[in-house]
Formats: sequence, structure tokens, C-alpha cells
Amino acid sequence: MSGFSRFGCAVGLIVALFGCGDALPSDPRTDPNDGPPVGNGDGTCNVPAEAQEEDVSDPDTVIGEGTPESCTSDAFVEAVARGGIITFDCGPDPVVITLDRTAKVFNDQNPDIVIDGGGKVTLSGGGRVRILYQNACDEAQVWTTSHCDDQDHPRLTVQNLTFVDGDAKAEGEGQLGGGGAIYVRGGRFKVVNSRFLNNVCPDVGPDVGGGAIRVFDQHQDRPVYVVNSTFGGEGLGNVCSNGGALSSIGVSYTVVNSAFTHNEAIGYGANPQRSGTPGGGSGGAIYNDGNTFTLTICGTHIADNTANEGGGAIFFVSNDRSGTLIIEDSVLQNNPSDGFETQGYPGIFVLANGNPQITNSTIHN
Repeated sequence: MSGFSRFGCAVGLIVALFGCGDALPSDPRTDPNDGPPVGNGDGTCNVPAEAQEEDVSDPDTVIGEGTPESCTSDAFVEAVARGGIITFDCGPDPVVITLDRTAKVFNDQNPDIVIDGGGKVTLSGGGRVRILYQNACDEAQVWTTSHCDDQDHPRLTVQNLTFVDGDAKAEGEGQLGGGGAIYVRGGRFKVVNSRFLNNVCPDVGPDVGGGAIRVFDQHQDRPVYVVNSTFGGEGLGNVCSNGGALSSIGVSYTVVNSAFTHNEAIGYGANPQRSGTPGGGSGGAIYNDGNTFTLTICGTHIADNTANEGGGAIFFVSNDRSGTLIIEDSVLQNNPSDGFETQGYPGIFVLANGNPQITNSTIHN
């Protein structure tokens, strides 16, 4: 079974409302001083060594020359194509880089790609494009091994960044659909100290998912780490047919000290889809499907997410019942599932190797 803009002093109305010398309100999506905080401040779970921030003290590329204007879409796209450690010098204030095309990782370049925004950089898809793409099995990005689905590179880390308004709807409902902000297949991937706000992927479809992030395949089935990161917020949630924030097939996630709120799975008809429906609508925050994989959630707050079908918070289906769902030191609350959920586990639909393993956690309507 599967389940599945801106600011400045202007004339006219703005002057009338604020006056020419007054500052306009900041945008909570892109101003880290006035938006959802990064991660779950109440989370106290230990972070594994390989899940921690990468060292960026010796970058391969520094985007910008000390001004916001020097931090361009072209500069970012070209830096990602070269790979290596990427940092930014865009001036002292928060900056938004709006992309006119998706930044794509090339598999035959520097195998370690670390993108660090220093807590001041927002990458925007402008409501038109996906923001970041890595695919070891995409011939256009260069095949480098005979086993692209299990190779150990590229190894992509995003840290201290905000991702907003990524849009993967144009990618369709197939395997390459989903991942409004980031799509990954193969190699390794992790997220540290980052925010994902208002990212979207197709509204309907039984298999498409991941308003923010979609992942297929990881080297040796090792987990995707999501650490001290935020997905959504009131009026800022990520939206997709399935998996409003995260989606994967056959991939394990370890989510530590993070927050998921107001994300939505808006498809309908489930998976396999009911007759006469387009399918989807499961996993308001997180959607996991496949056989042997694990979802581990620790020190994480999941609240006010919704699913039209199953799992307002989490949809977890291990088709051969070998997968494991682990929830530790976390709070799940008010995650309505309009269609179905597992009795005794509000906001969760789970088919796994036994019941969810829950420790020191609160799960309630």
C-alpha cells in the first residue's frame, strides 16, 4: 500500500500609510528577526556528530562582494554547479536572493556541497521555480557510477538558510515531482538550522509529495538528517498533494529539535486513489512510504498540520511491515486527519513493524 513583494519608500498609498521616512513592516518569511524561529527551542535531543553543521571557514566560493546587489541568482546557480563550500558576503543585513531558475548540483564536480547562509540569506523560488536540485541518476547532471541510486556522492548540506516560495508544480506528478524547495536523489543530504516557508508542489496526485523537501535514495540507506529546522508557521506552511513539508519513498529520516506547523497535504483520494479521484492528501507534515526504512523524531514539535486523507502529522507506510516509526521527547498536537488515522495515535497513520515506539512524548488532538 502507498499513500499517498517588497519594501522601500514609495509614493501614493504607501506614503499615505507610513510616511516617506518610516520603515515598512518586515516580511516574516524573509527577515529572520521577524519570522518563525529556527528549530524547536524546547528540543534538547543530542545531535549525532555526522548531523552537525559543516565547517565553512575555508569556502571554495563566496557569493557577493559585500552588498545585496552583488548576491545574484546567476552567482548562486553557478556556485552550486561547481560544488564545494559556498558562503555569502551580501552585507550586514538579511538578504533575499530570488532565483530565475533552479540551482542544480553536477555529479562530476566537487562531491561535497555545503551551502551556508550565515543565518541572513533567504533563497526564494519567486513562486515560479524549485530552488535546489540534486539527482545522481539524472543524465543531464552527469552519470558518475553504475549504481546512481546508491553512490556516496554528491553529499549536499544546507545550513543557516531560509527557503521560501519554491514551486515544483511545473515538474508534474511523476517521480521528479515534489520538492518545492529541494529535490534530492542519491548521495547524501542533510539540513541544519534552516527554515522552509511557503514552498509548494503539485496539489494532487497519489505519489507526488514534499512541499518543502522530497528525497529518493540515500547511500547505503543512511538517513537524511533534519536538525534544528523549521517548516511552516501560521500563514507560512508548505503545501503539496502529500507530505506538506517532507516526503520520501524508501528513505529514512532522523528529525532532531525541529518544528513543523501549518503544513498541508491537500490532495484527495489517497493512494491507491479511489475511483474518480486524482489521489493524494496524506501526511500533513511528513510522508514516508516504502519497505525497510525508519523515521526517527526527537525533540520536535509538530502542530496544526492538516491532511485531507490520512495522517495530519505523519503518514508512515512500510509496505512489507519492516519499517519503524520512533518518536522521542516530542509533542504532536492538533494535527487533524480528515480521512483516517491509526486508532490511539492522533494525527498519525502508520503501518510498520509493530506500533510506533514512543518515549517521553505527548500526542493528542
